Amino acid sequence: MTPMRAMYVDYFHLDEQPFSIAPNPHYLFMSAKHREALAHLVYGASGGGFVLLTGEIGTGKTTLCRCLLEQLPESCDVAVIFNPKLSSGEMLAAICDEFELVYPASASAGGPTIKTYVDILNAYLLARHAEGRTAVLILDEAQNLTPDVLEQMRLLTNLETNDEKLLQIVMIGQPELRTMLERPELRQLAQRITARYHLEGLTRAETNEYVLHRLRRAGGRESLFRKGALSLLYRLSGGVPRLINVICDRALLGAYVQGETAVTRQTVRKAAQEVFGVPERRTGAAEGLLQRLVTVMTVLIGGLGLAAAIYFFAPASLLDTLRLDDVVR
Repeated sequence: MTPMRAMYVDYFHLDEQPFSIAPNPHYLFMSAKHREALAHLVYGASGGGFVLLTGEIGTGKTTLCRCLLEQLPESCDVAVIFNPKLSSGEMLAAICDEFELVYPASASAGGPTIKTYVDILNAYLLARHAEGRTAVLILDEAQNLTPDVLEQMRLLTNLETNDEKLLQIVMIGQPELRTMLERPELRQLAQRITARYHLEGLTRAETNEYVLHRLRRAGGRESLFRKGALSLLYRLSGGVPRLINVICDRALLGAYVQGETAVTRQTVRKAAQEVFGVPERRTGAAEGLLQRLVTVMTVLIGGLGLAAAIYFFAPASLLDTLRLDDVVR
């Protein structure tokens, strides 16, 4: 915590900084959407094939991944790949490393082959299955996977017994991942997705509860954010938890600097402008004025267009009785 933030913590009688973007489990807030998404993950992780979780940046996908790891039974071996921007060979090597498998050095200059990695994984998964254990592979930031690597992951789900798949794969990524999986060359993989969920932002009511929840956890009073400030916060953040945290943290700092006892609507607006780097005209009254100006201009342009149409296409007799300047007025 920086000295300035430490000062606002003391100023508002908080135990600690309530809106850190670090995934602190002490501040975990599970909305209805998050609980439903977690249920999909847990169910899919036990059923074989692929599980897909997508969502915009900052909606809580990493938090759900941590929750999933806590929900998995002790009899489950887990491999987590946080940076999947790898080639097929590198990905297989990373999976073997996560499962703590030892693969022999190849006699060729290129190192172990794809077949070497797959054979080692197959032997490992069969041995674990015989012991009554399961295996789950979690791929975070999966939108960075290339089509070649995705196809290699599909082939891994071919490792199976007569009764069940030996490896469950959970893919977590941004919305682009869904678009990628719609490609014709990936249709076989898409057909193997047994559970999928798209995580959206919090509702207005959930945003309010989220802020109050974090304030309570940090020992703060619930009235620290005024009603108007919470309403504007939802509109500016879209209910995205990470954006809520960043704006609220900056707003608390701003309220401290200004000597305020609570965060106001104006403080939230200024905090958002500092965070997003947008000019004043993008928010508040100025934004409403801009919208009204656009409306007026649209009406004027429409009126001029009508006048021109009458002038050029109306019969001459009509123009004699209806002057163009009357139409414009």
